[in-house]
Amino acid sequence: MPLKFTFTAGSDVGLIRDGNEDSALLSPRLVAVADGMGGHAGGEVASKIAIRALGNLSGLLNEATLDSGSREDLLLNISYVIDDAIAKASKGHLELQGMGTTLTAIHLNESSLELLHIGDSRCYRWDNSLKKLEQISIDHTVMQELIVQGRLTPEEVFDHPQRSLLTQALMGDSGIDPVLQVFNVNIGDQFLLCSDGLNAVLSDLDIQKIIQSVPESEIVKELIAQTRERGAPDNVTIIWVEVVESAVSVHTVAYLGAAK
Repeated sequence: MPLKFTFTAGSDVGLIRDGNEDSALLSPRLVAVADGMGGHAGGEVASKIAIRALGNLSGLLNEATLDSGSREDLLLNISYVIDDAIAKASKGHLELQGMGTTLTAIHLNESSLELLHIGDSRCYRWDNSLKKLEQISIDHTVMQELIVQGRLTPEEVFDHPQRSLLTQALMGDSGIDPVLQVFNVNIGDQFLLCSDGLNAVLSDLDIQKIIQSVPESEIVKELIAQTRERGAPDNVTIIWVEVVESAVSVHTVAYLGAAK
């Protein structure tokens, strides 16, 4: 029986920004979050480029004639396609110089889940039996490198003034080294994707407690509400995903935020 995602999602401008630079993609086998940067106009353009490029690819990824390896190659290569498109879009447009975006996407490939990740948007896996949240993406930040080196703890990073300094982003400068992580996936597995507008305000423990305390249909709504209660200085975009069986394969694509 084929697998697909069911999901709830939301994107909120927050309480400080005057526009939404986040974008998100929602489809039965591919979902993604992108957090744009480089000023209001540039951030919106960059995240939209990334998410729309993924949306254009989503149909091809579902082609029955493709083998698993070819799907992985296509998904990994889209990073370079997006980076090149950002370079072309910013050329000759002063207001778009320096724009860029993060990208965190998960794709169902037969019985596996592929995670494509660049930047500091996040993907978490929810262990429903243990009621525990586990981050499976690895932040491309200076702070994460310091954690790996043992010079800082995750708790010290949470409110560090330089926590958002990126070591990788899609900025049209070819300075990316994308990695595709592959995980076994089972029916009922659940995931949370978000821009850093969520995890910069709520700790992983805060997020975990909210997931534990509300019905699944209310998780996204409650996470955004709690972020706003704590000041919401940035845009926040969240997708709550569950893997289910599906006898019917209908390909649809929807967009949130700047890509809408």
